[in-house]
Amino acid sequence: MTTQHPITPPPELVQQWCHEDGDEIKTSPRWYQIVATKAARWGANQELEACCEWLRRQNLVTHCALIPSLLAARRPKPPSLKEQALMALEDGDLGPGASLTPVEVCTIRRALEQLDD
Repeated sequence: MTTQHPITPPPELVQQWCHEDGDEIKTSPRWYQIVATKAARWGANQELEACCEWLRRQNLVTHCALIPSLLAARRPKPPSLKEQALMALEDGDLGPGASLTPVEVCTIRRALEQLDD
């Protein structure tokens, strides 16, 4: 019987996480939070991949988009700057007398700055 949980990061990976963020004091609460977050993300990704592999092995993937849809739902990509700007305009309901929030204005400005002249 194994004494190690199946989702335990390899020591080399933990070592890498501990030294990725420079020379920050290794006892600071922020440093612990960074390493703990990386470990949690790694573990969650391992579990999601194991679930996808299980679905494949059990022949439960009857719809070709099932696993990509599952991955997209559980690991969504953040919206692009363009998508954020469009959402700000849509959410702003720019009727007469309406105005955008400073955050929305900043998002739209950043998106416009990326456009070629």
